[in-house]
Formats: sequence, structure tokens, C-alpha cells
Amino acid sequence: MNARKILGEVVVASRNSAEMRPHRELARQAGMTTVGILLMVCFVGLFAFAGIRLTPVYLNYMKVAGVLSGVEEEFDGQNPSRDSIKKSISRRFDVESVSEITARDVTVTAEGNGFVVKVSYDHMTPFISNIYFTVRFEKSVQVRR
Repeated sequence: MNARKILGEVVVASRNSAEMRPHRELARQAGMTTVGILLMVCFVGLFAFAGIRLTPVYLNYMKVAGVLSGVEEEFDGQNPSRDSIKKSISRRFDVESVSEITARDVTVTAEGNGFVVKVSYDHMTPFISNIYFTVRFEKSVQVRR
């Protein structure tokens, strides 16, 4: 019996140490490693930098789209001429400080019962070293006579 008690205690002791071992390993494995955190920070930083580089490009497009919408509101149903539309676009580009394109890049074509004012351009901006983002924009409005 004495041997069983000793053997029983050894079994209990080894069972307790076996139960404790996975808990200790889990405690050591909780969380991210330093390499994992660095990789995550690099990816987040890369996407944030891309957003910072692309924000001015989209803000410029919003100015161009606003100019075309303003021309549509100003001349829709007013029987405008092609020259008056072109002058208005040029004036609005100056006021809005639109960069990357000029009023000459906007096409005004007679179509049906009015004019179609259309702009289509590519905007290229540097990202990192020799890597560039190229974004294509197209916008058109119809001005009725």
C-alpha cells in the first residue's frame, strides 16, 4: 500500500505538471510577436502613405467635376454658344486653381439639342522611388439650349 500511495502521488504530481505545462505555453504564446507587429505597421503605413499621395489627385478631380457641374447649372436652357461655355470653363478653372489640366483639354461638342462638355485625363503622381500611381478621370455633362 505504501508503494501505491507513493505511486499515486507521483501520478498526481505528474498529472498536475502535465496540466500546467499547456497553460504556461499558452501564456507565452499570447499576443503578436515583434516581427508580426512590424509587418502590420509597414502595411498600414504603406496604405496610409498611398492615401496621402492620392488625396490631392482626387481633390483636383473634384474641382474639375465642380466646374463642369457649375457650367451645366449656369447655361442649361439659356441657349449658350460654344465660346461662352469655353470662356466660363477657363474662368472657373482660374478661380478654382485647377491644376494638371487646362480649359483647352475640355471638349465642347454640339450634340442634339445642346452641347456635351467632356473632360478625360490621366493624372500621374509619384509614390515611392520609381513607382507611380496613374489615375484616369472622365466626366461629361450635357448643356441643353
